[in-house]
Amino acid sequence: MKYVRIGGYGPGIVTIGGDLTRVTAPSFLAAHPSLPVLYAVGELERGWLSAFRADGAQLGALDERPSEGHSPCHVAVEPDGGLLAVANYGDGTATLYRLDERGAFAGEPIVLRHQGSGPDPDRQEGPHAHQAVFHDGLLHVSDLGTDEIRRYRYDGTPLEPITMAPGTGPRHFAFAGSRLYVAGELDGTVTLIDGERRTVVRASRQEGDNAPSHLELHGDFVYVANRGPNTISVLRAADLSPVAEVPSGGTWPRHFAIDGERMYVANQNANTVTSFTLTDGVPAPDGQSSEVESPACVLIM
Repeated sequence: MKYVRIGGYGPGIVTIGGDLTRVTAPSFLAAHPSLPVLYAVGELERGWLSAFRADGAQLGALDERPSEGHSPCHVAVEPDGGLLAVANYGDGTATLYRLDERGAFAGEPIVLRHQGSGPDPDRQEGPHAHQAVFHDGLLHVSDLGTDEIRRYRYDGTPLEPITMAPGTGPRHFAFAGSRLYVAGELDGTVTLIDGERRTVVRASRQEGDNAPSHLELHGDFVYVANRGPNTISVLRAADLSPVAEVPSGGTWPRHFAIDGERMYVANQNANTVTSFTLTDGVPAPDGQSSEVESPACVLIM
């Protein structure tokens, strides 16, 4: 049985149909690929990582470690389950931990430090790591502050980064084979990088400011959450042509998760997680919504 688990800035991790697991500022969650283990960041000045056993509706404490950085906002597990990476937004570092056979943290972490800045003096005065993604044997880290997708070998060796247009503010991104899709939080765009070719479109067709948050691929479509217009955009993965844009069911859609033909959207400022059914790829509200204080991440496991 799958459970919808929600992290954010409220009192802890909410499991729909289960109890509240109290933990401070669990703003992002990730699941181990083969073990019933859930990981959560603690988005604090002295960042924290927690691991929980997730055998059913309830969560049980397994392990915890410092994130070795300031304000961690994303965590991911390598597909083979042997490594965990966390992006520390506050100081721009990323941290790699090895995981043991139980899914607990093992050994000393590798801390990946970075320098640089961007053209926005308010948001890009220094590096700000925002997401960590394992792909094709490398760790990729989006850096909102330096307009880069940083790349590392698993031993921490840095490689040449993927450079975005100045002022993009790359936040969340996803791969489809060699294709890379990037949501720009600062310029309100989605960029498709396919070899030497780049396609850039506005994430929302609505007027006004937009700070795209989460981006995810599902089937033939790219989905983007738009904070400002409070919508979910649906784009064709092949060329980023628009398919639809629908209300998110609340305000400030911070994150969403897709499970089969259902989508769950965390509307942070509305204190709701709203459920949608995907019909031909387009989200339609199904009338279900859960009240959750300041939700920031949805995980289905």
